[in-house]
Amino acid sequence: MSNYSETLEMMEITVQTNDSSKLWFFVIGEETQALLNHLGLPDEESQTRIHNEATEVIQRCVPPVSPRGSKTGLVTGYVQSGKTMSFTTVAALACDNGYRMVIVIGGTKTNLFKQSNDRLKKDLRLDTRSDRKWKYFENPRSDKRQNIQSTLDTWQDPSVPEDERQIALLTVMKQSDHLQHLNNLLRNMNLEGVPVLIIDDEADQAGLNNKVNQGAMSTIYRHLIELRQLLPHHSFLQYTATPQAPLLINIVDVLSPDFAEVLTPGADYSGGKEFFLENPILIKTIPSYEIPTQDNQVIDPPETFLFAMMLFYLGVAAGYLRDKGRGNRSMMVHPSQKIAPHGEYFFWARQINNQWKKTLDANDPACINLLASFNKAYQDLVKTVADLPSFDELVKVLPRAINQTNIQQVNTAGGKTPTIDWKNEYAHILVGGQAMDRGFTVEGLTITYMPRGAGVGNADTLQQRARFFGYKRSYLGYCRVFLEQDVRDAFTTYVEHEENIRQQLKKYRGKPLSEWKRAFFLDNALSSPTRGSVRDLPLMRGGFGSDWYVPNYPHDSDEDAINTNRKVVDTFWSQLTPSKEKSFGKLSVNKHLFATDISLRDTFEQLIIKFRTTHPSDSQRFTGLMLQVQRYLEQNPDELCDIYLMDKGRHRPRTITKNIGRLNLFQGRNSKDPDKYPGDRQIVVKDKLTIQIHKLNLQVEAEERDIPNVSVIAIWVPQKMEHHWVSQNQGGVV
Repeated sequence: MSNYSETLEMMEITVQTNDSSKLWFFVIGEETQALLNHLGLPDEESQTRIHNEATEVIQRCVPPVSPRGSKTGLVTGYVQSGKTMSFTTVAALACDNGYRMVIVIGGTKTNLFKQSNDRLKKDLRLDTRSDRKWKYFENPRSDKRQNIQSTLDTWQDPSVPEDERQIALLTVMKQSDHLQHLNNLLRNMNLEGVPVLIIDDEADQAGLNNKVNQGAMSTIYRHLIELRQLLPHHSFLQYTATPQAPLLINIVDVLSPDFAEVLTPGADYSGGKEFFLENPILIKTIPSYEIPTQDNQVIDPPETFLFAMMLFYLGVAAGYLRDKGRGNRSMMVHPSQKIAPHGEYFFWARQINNQWKKTLDANDPACINLLASFNKAYQDLVKTVADLPSFDELVKVLPRAINQTNIQQVNTAGGKTPTIDWKNEYAHILVGGQAMDRGFTVEGLTITYMPRGAGVGNADTLQQRARFFGYKRSYLGYCRVFLEQDVRDAFTTYVEHEENIRQQLKKYRGKPLSEWKRAFFLDNALSSPTRGSVRDLPLMRGGFGSDWYVPNYPHDSDEDAINTNRKVVDTFWSQLTPSKEKSFGKLSVNKHLFATDISLRDTFEQLIIKFRTTHPSDSQRFTGLMLQVQRYLEQNPDELCDIYLMDKGRHRPRTITKNIGRLNLFQGRNSKDPDKYPGDRQIVVKDKLTIQIHKLNLQVEAEERDIPNVSVIAIWVPQKMEHHWVSQNQGGVV
């Protein structure tokens, strides 16, 4: 740690790079150094990680010395994993490197906007520092134009010392009126040659065009496009924990990212893997009869709700004993998106609180039964908390834990969403819905009670409800999450979906994101990666298992792709060990060459990946197939496969008829005597990936043309490799 701190104490560090995707050399100056020192990160590893990832982002932005230009970058992290800290560090680097304006577009709700602004101001020390490096404007209007312009003009004034030039910091709520005021302000300013950094927090929300399928622009999207047009020199950074929507909009869209960076959480972070895969004991299932629906009226507090409150109060009591009430402990109740059900759970929570308080305080005869129920909750906690105080110790503090807990609705029932005073109270039970979704931080959250379904099943919407993720490894044993079974299953499957996207984005670091094939794993428990309103290109769902991948449109490939495929196939086959000839059926003419027990990894790298498909239907399915094979190889690197060269490489004639329009690849079985030839589909080893290489002479009736010597591969995927995926074709060749 000392070595890192000593490095930061240097006045200025110039960092060079050989990575051509990084557009310029940057400086780590006083602002970044002071920020990293102020953040109070726990160790050198954390400091290095935050610093390195921020520099990866800034280097892919438009160089500040360029006269003009624009870039769009996507920066994705886990839910509650420190994205604000990342973009604050990027802003500090922008300050050190000559950017003159930073615009942070924050939450869509007042409480979230305030939460984000307070954090930004605290980290940049705007209210406590002695200098005036940042000139701060919150939701500015046109009356601030002169003030902002004069701030920018100091960069052209030789009488202003370089270290006294200010950076204009504008924070703007992601609402139509505020964005319009911002554009009105900027419209008549001289911004030529002014490098600007725009940070869109929760970028997948509200800002994308949700009217794209109507051939129109949604209001906030239109304001963002105008904002970018007003800034000749800018970089637009999209920060989000759920990148599905920005990745699946059309790549010709102005908000489609040019590059992506993946943030790594600190060692204390607990996310989907920790909750749903490594510690499933932390997840509790709410039975269907305790889920309020139109057909199931729940009149009394459900048993799981009572149990959840007991777990929470025991944790609060332990906090008083162990932590002397420092920090916070919270329980979040998230029953519905609608406000009405919140009141019911809020009433139950208050009712239970008052009833238990009286029972414990009055030495009521019912106290024995109540403590017996608390003891059951204690036995559950003791399984995951190694240093949990004894039950008798906790019982002594229970009245205090119950009496001093703040129970509050967090919604707009009172006109506007209330702000939580975390300093006044140690323990909180918060009841709400959308206001506690994306971006909302619940301090010290231990118990989550969510008696609601998965909704329409959009993966990103579901994940944004996971407020129970965060930096809580030190008290993870106190955490419990109560979910309906389908929601629990959906969260579990989301973990792999999320990891798959992150792995693919990491592989594309330094590459144009437009080249990345939009395909990733998505279990059928989730209906879609994101809302359909922002996607104008369709998605294909699939998953091969005991099934063939067979191309339908090889004749749609251009001449270059056909020539490439022929060379790839011939080269691959020529490198195999001597093949054998095998007859099928009684006729001697039904002979194929085959090579058995070939390395699947070599086959994947030398044949499958190099093979090109162009038709959207073929390429989407082929991309999904490659995902499946790649995933299986990660777990089974020594897997073998079989390869067949059909008809020993003789060119089979095939006609693409006008009425069908697609290839009928496989030769069928002999209908009169099946023993003579079983058909191409049966030339397979059922439990191994099997590839058939077909050499064809195609006649395309609709185009009145012949295409000779076309190499086609058909691939049998065994059941053990089955996996569900979703794919989107953005054009180009796979």
